Amino acid sequence: MKAQKKLPEQPIEPEEPSEVTKSDAPGVPLSMDAPAAQELTIGEYIEQTGDKRAWYVIHCYSGYENKVRHNLEQRIETMGMKDRIFDVVIPTQEEIEVKDGKRKTVERHVFPGYVLVNMILSEESWYVVRNTPGVTGFVGMGNEPTPLRPEEVQQILRRMEAEAPVVKVTFKIGERVRIVDGPFNDFRGSVAEIDMERTKVRVMVNFFGRETPVELDFLQVERA
Repeated sequence: MKAQKKLPEQPIEPEEPSEVTKSDAPGVPLSMDAPAAQELTIGEYIEQTGDKRAWYVIHCYSGYENKVRHNLEQRIETMGMKDRIFDVVIPTQEEIEVKDGKRKTVERHVFPGYVLVNMILSEESWYVVRNTPGVTGFVGMGNEPTPLRPEEVQQILRRMEAEAPVVKVTFKIGERVRIVDGPFNDFRGSVAEIDMERTKVRVMVNFFGRETPVELDFLQVERA
């Protein structure tokens, strides 16, 4: 018979868990910060702490994520499931979109068509979530919903909490652009380099018969 893996011996105090992230999201089973404890599976974590809450992923039609969250939150309230279903999250990230020389901040869904639910899985909670209008199913093996691993939850939450928004541009290297601001206003050239960290673009323009590199802010150029 295969010997069972011995769990690391350490005191567990569910009432005063140590923090490993700065997230205040309720029900995240990430309170154990010892290196060996972080390698525990969901099943081993539950066995040690008695906490059966976990994050599950549900699938819906892309573009209906907000509607599904609203519908599910209403069902949790009306069906008295607050002690079983704790949180509904749509992973999003702020993105700066630069188009036609204008900067616009938009909230982009990190995983279009997916919603995260923190819950204690039971027949009743499964029924409430699965039969929410717009939900097409749980993500898992066969008919069994598969909980996210703690490190997966941490990665998603860190991505959502990122302070610097992602910059999205509509032009690419080699594409013709027009300069709309600065001393080279109305010059045209081709994109030679895009620096996403500094939000700068290097454009090759024809200046006095020579190809000259000009460094500009994303807002200073637009597609020609």
